Amino acid sequence: MIISNNEKELRELIRQIEAKLGILNEMKSSCCGVSFTQCHAITEIGRACNISLNELAEKLNVDNSTMSRNVNNIVNKGLANRELDPNDRRYVTISLTENGKKMFDEIELTMNNYFKKVYENIPQDKRAQAIESLELIADAITKSVCCNKG
Repeated sequence: MIISNNEKELRELIRQIEAKLGILNEMKSSCCGVSFTQCHAITEIGRACNISLNELAEKLNVDNSTMSRNVNNIVNKGLANRELDPNDRRYVTISLTENGKKMFDEIELTMNNYFKKVYENIPQDKRAQAIESLELIADAITKSVCCNKG
C-alpha cells in the first residue's frame, strides 16, 4: 500500500499530539492520585451524576471487566458508590461520593484551565477552523476504528 505525503503528515501530526497529550495525562493522573483510566471514569461519572457500569465502559471504550476493576479501585478509595438497581440486580449504578465530587471538580478546573490556554494560543481567526478540523478528525477516526471504513 502506498501512502501519500498528506497521509504521512496527518499521521505525524496526530503522533505529536498524542505524545503531548501523554504528558498531559501524566499531569492529570498525578494531580489527583489516580490512574489515567480512573481519572476519565471519575470525569464521566461526575458529568452524568449516575451512570451504569455498561454505559461507563462504552463511553471510555473499554470492556466491562476492565471498567469493573477500575470502578472497584475508585470505590475502594472512597471516591464512588456502586449500587445495584433494586428492580434489576444485574444493573449497577455508579455515583461519586463527596470526596469523588471534590476530585471531579479539581480535575474539571485543572483541565478547563489547561485547554483555555491551549485555545487562547490558537490565533483568534483560526479557532473555529481548529475546532471543526478536530471534529472531522475525531469522526474519521471513529469511522475507521468502529466501522472498518476507509
